[in-house]
Formats: sequence, C-alpha cells, structure tokens
Amino acid sequence: MKTVQDYIRTIVDFPHEGILFRDVTTLFADPKGFRMAIDQMLHPYAGEQIDKVVGLEARGFILGGAIAHQLGTGFVPIRKKGKLPAATISQQYTLEYGEAVMELHDDAITAGERILLVDDLLATGGTAEAGISLIERLGGEILGCSFIIDLPDLGGRAKLEKLGMPVRALCAYEGL
Repeated sequence: MKTVQDYIRTIVDFPHEGILFRDVTTLFADPKGFRMAIDQMLHPYAGEQIDKVVGLEARGFILGGAIAHQLGTGFVPIRKKGKLPAATISQQYTLEYGEAVMELHDDAITAGERILLVDDLLATGGTAEAGISLIERLGGEILGCSFIIDLPDLGGRAKLEKLGMPVRALCAYEGL
C-alpha cells in the first residue's frame, strides 16, 4: 500500500546545487495521493471544533482550502507582502537567504477562534512562526500546525514546539 511519501518526488540540485527539493505537485496531481494527504492531515483533529483553517502561501492554500472544505469551515490565507487587498497586519521573518514579510487581513480572525495552521513543508520554521505570530496577534487560538513534510535537520519542528505549538507532519526526510 502506498504512503503519502510515495507520491512525493525528489528533484536533485533544485533550486541550487546540493539541494534535494521535495516536490508535492506530484502528490497534488494524483487523486488518491491528494485524498490520502488531506484525510491524514484532518484525522488528528477529528471531533475538535475548528473555526478556521489558515494556509501559508502558496501550497498551504491548496491544502488549507481542501481541509476547510472537509471541515465545513472558513479558510484564511497568509500571504506575502502586498498581495492582500484590504487592511493587513504584517510580520517580518528571516529566511536562509534574507528576510521577508507575511501579511494577514486584520479582520480575518476573531479573538477566540480556534485555528488549524497548514502548509506543505516545515523546514526552518520561519514562515510558520510568522504565521503563528499573526494569528495570535488577532487573538486566534492555534490548535495545531499540520504539514505534509518535515525536514527535522533544519530545526523547524523544534522551533515551533518551543513556542508551545503541537506539530504534525505526514512524513519526514532526514538529512539534506
């Protein structure tokens, strides 16, 4: 029987030499693989009241939309700076090659709402940490952070768990 990891392809030397890029587009393109990933991301939260699913740009939108649909709840995108049309709050974060800014509409989450944060990949945790900060600034209560892939050697899981976040990933790739 196939696992989620079986649907993910690895591309060598992308985007730079020495990088093993974990490509989830092959997972998304396969109906069985995509359904499996969504079901497994949802399973730990069965029976929980989730008010909104928040997806991190960009592949988190694909996952978040599907998960929100299954839960019958709303979906909220966290986007790169300048992409949202209404009033936003911003959070700067560090990337391995510089800095970036994520934004969230300032009315997207109401204080006390229970939030599930999703994305495809957890690496250093910088993007997820920025997302957590934005959600918490609006008063959202984060029930968990769900990812398809964890790259544990890059420390993202440890960073998020140190913040008190429950972290789940469907598969992990050790080493770089």
